[in-house]
Amino acid sequence: MPHFFPISRKYMFSLGHRSQLLQVLNMKYALVISFFLTLALAKAEDNKIIAVYDLEGVISESGQPQGSVFDLSSSGNRPLTHFDLIRSLAAAASDEQVKAVVLDLGNAGLNYAQIQEIRRHLLAIRATGKDVWYYTEQLTNGSAIIGSAANHFTLLPEGNVSLSGIYSESLYFKELLDKVGLKVDVIHIGDFKSAGETLYRTAPSDYAQKQENAIFDSIFEQILSNISKGRKISSENLRSLIDQGILTPDQALEAGLVDHLHYRTDFITKVRKHYGEGTKFDRNYALPNLKGPEIKGFMDLIKLAFQSGRDKKRKHHYVAVVALDGEINDRSIAPVRTEILKLAKDNKCKALVLRVNSPGGSALSSDVLWEATDEFKTTGKSFVVSMGAVAASGGYYISAGASKIFAEEGTITGSIGVVGMKFVTGDAMEKIGIHVHSRQRGKHAGLMSSSRGYTADEATIVRNSMLDVYRTFKQRITDGRGDRIKGDLDSLAGGRVYTGRDALKVGLVDKIGGLNDAINHASKLANLESPRVYLTPEPKSGLEGMFISNQKKDDDSEFIRMTEKSRAATLLQQHIKLHPALSILPAKQRTQLEKLVNRIESYQGSHILLLGPDLIIPGL
Repeated sequence: MPHFFPISRKYMFSLGHRSQLLQVLNMKYALVISFFLTLALAKAEDNKIIAVYDLEGVISESGQPQGSVFDLSSSGNRPLTHFDLIRSLAAAASDEQVKAVVLDLGNAGLNYAQIQEIRRHLLAIRATGKDVWYYTEQLTNGSAIIGSAANHFTLLPEGNVSLSGIYSESLYFKELLDKVGLKVDVIHIGDFKSAGETLYRTAPSDYAQKQENAIFDSIFEQILSNISKGRKISSENLRSLIDQGILTPDQALEAGLVDHLHYRTDFITKVRKHYGEGTKFDRNYALPNLKGPEIKGFMDLIKLAFQSGRDKKRKHHYVAVVALDGEINDRSIAPVRTEILKLAKDNKCKALVLRVNSPGGSALSSDVLWEATDEFKTTGKSFVVSMGAVAASGGYYISAGASKIFAEEGTITGSIGVVGMKFVTGDAMEKIGIHVHSRQRGKHAGLMSSSRGYTADEATIVRNSMLDVYRTFKQRITDGRGDRIKGDLDSLAGGRVYTGRDALKVGLVDKIGGLNDAINHASKLANLESPRVYLTPEPKSGLEGMFISNQKKDDDSEFIRMTEKSRAATLLQQHIKLHPALSILPAKQRTQLEKLVNRIESYQGSHILLLGPDLIIPGL
């Protein structure tokens, strides 16, 4: 008897009929599936994304508000950080909907290390078959380096071409200090330890000159290599173009330095036409909301005051990124140290990447921060360092204990040495009518008096103390780096400064790479395949930063704590702010004056310093 297949209560079909029915159904299903796949593909094509990066202002490392001698206002916007930018670029490389990136970084304050990491991300985007469009109104070293990674490099037809090499000016402040009656007594451990020369000399020493020339040679070679490889121009031809001094945009196009000359509107039209209708141009692709808190009235301000500084509880395992940005002193390291110790106790935090962008500062503060990283390591969690534009002296001191150190080729690092300084304010006091009468018990009780300089005996005492710090510095490196150091440490120390490329050769760093590379390595060490990554403390707007210090939760784990000392309003700060000639200085030179004020704060907190040289490496 034939077998029957029940299809409903009303009808019965034989197996033969059943087979025919299934064939029909399969054809219909195939057509339906094909139809929906076609719709999905069409929709995906309509949802093409072009990630747009039109950046202005300084790209912060930490995202934390910092006061300025020249700008005392508080912005309501949350700053864009380097962390934000490189994570967004990494996402653009892996996102299939993103078909290209478009950049205009002409008004962005990028340092050289940031430029190098951005370029590497653009090359990674190109490697996936996506386009990189770069528009600029000025062809400079920085824009040429980034543009060398683009396959569509466009310059304004009447743009400024200033691809003439690298040039840097260092300001020497001795006569300025003389005018306000300040003198600086400086003692160096290490012939190449040139930190502080700008304060007591009017020109660099021979050792400083030799060191600066070596650094500039290395940086210039890197610039030539990056541009020549990206633009397929020989190094000899590129050097010849640079040595012409000034090029026209047409000459830059003819030489192959750029691909096109277009005005901005024509460039935008060209990009839109290339990708067609329905393309989304996303100016905030994979970036956080930078608008900051919305303040419409007094109650919004009260709400912000109570919410600022509250810790967010994280439910998943994550990698933490903490940034040390700027001079090392009690005020700058206090929040960084607090954050590292908090992360050490957080079971959800599985790895720490410390982003170091610092020329160093106080030896004592450097050791206090080193101790926090050592405490973090005792938990068994991974500790990795990513070096920014500079991680020298104290910046290297706190990095030495990491399991791996990443640096850019152009990072300035090393400067393993010690410098002792004392500001002598006696003449300054007399200028404003204050006379000092001293008394003491104990032969060297007045050693650190600011009213006079060191005697010969006192200078010997200070030098011996500095030698102790120098031995500790070298021991930290020996303990942290071990046999990764290539050669005798003493021959690498003495205040010598290296670019990241040269530091790799002698074992002071482990790998050429940026912040994202360090994050990926830390994730692997922590066995996290797709970890969440947070920059912590969370970046704040200047307005939010006004409320943070008073909203920190009390923590009994350290019942005695280091305090964040307030910035002293020095006579020099007032002179800088009020002097009419100084107010019209170019932005880069005002930055150097700001740097001087910050360094004075470090000097005031400690007479023994781990401080790198006063090198200025041009950025974008």
